[in-house]
Amino acid sequence: QVQLVESGGGLVQPGGSLRLSCAASGFTFSSYAMSWHRQAPGKERELVARITNSGGSTTYADSMKGRFTISRDNTKNTVYLQMNSLKPEDTAVYYCNTQSRYWGKGTLVTVSS
Repeated sequence: QVQLVESGGGLVQPGGSLRLSCAASGFTFSSYAMSWHRQAPGKERELVARITNSGGSTTYADSMKGRFTISRDNTKNTVYLQMNSLKPEDTAVYYCNTQSRYWGKGTLVTVSS
């Protein structure tokens, strides 16, 4: 069965960086686009970034452009989210997604001084 396991979240100060990872299994990873989403307290889940199956094309939500970078390693069945210049409003649970219907359990990112 499809499994997505996020890791790398934690507490970081404003302006800091974190790198999230999502390890995938149970499907042919290199055949599918992957995406990161996030849900802040009291808010709806939103798309953060998406990457095509080959990694050749990426898209970002406007508020993340220039600060976040999505990438993937098809040899490791893993997708990454490098987050720089973090702001308190980036505090959220970050989720990995594939094929629109499969979700990981999420990893909490807290940006606070």
